[in-house]
Amino acid sequence: MKLSRSVSWFLLAFGVWSWFIWVTFARNLWKDASGLAFDDAGDPTTYFWVHLLLAVTSFLLGTAVGVIGLRGVRALRRERSRG
Repeated sequence: MKLSRSVSWFLLAFGVWSWFIWVTFARNLWKDASGLAFDDAGDPTTYFWVHLLLAVTSFLLGTAVGVIGLRGVRALRRERSRG
């Protein structure tokens, strides 16, 4: 399958965006002081585990999408350099 230039760049940008958003989200979840992520004893709550799973899954999917975009961009550059 051949991706267009705009689709390849979009997928790559989505992957980078995913890294930024979900890593930031996980960091903020870990530092949560509102009482949602950790109970009074400091133990993780169900809210924490569900949102951590969501963040990790989204991070992995975003990484996979970004890799597809990167491969598309690199293939287009190789094709252009060949002539």
